[in-house]
Amino acid sequence: MTDPNTCSMEQVAVYQSQVTSLPSGIPAYEVQIINRCGACTVYGVHVACGDFASTELVDPSQFRRVARGDCVVKNGGPLGPGEAVVFQYTNSFSYPLRVTSVACH
Repeated sequence: MTDPNTCSMEQVAVYQSQVTSLPSGIPAYEVQIINRCGACTVYGVHVACGDFASTELVDPSQFRRVARGDCVVKNGGPLGPGEAVVFQYTNSFSYPLRVTSVACH
């Protein structure tokens, strides 16, 4: 079990669920990226994201693909204790998303 006050990659959780599809029938997914550390701020959060793309714009200041298989959260900026980044994307399939790196303050 990871100490809830120790900064590590394991403290950043990614949850993804399917939500109501677009009127066009294109599936939609909600993603939550949460810093579960109770006492630390993480930054430079990168997520393995394949060839991530969305038919609807995802706010690039919150989540964007920077290279094949590499997406960055909040432009690498801080994610405070308990803070979450939540966004939706639309595509005919979901992308497997997992944290690959974080830095700690």
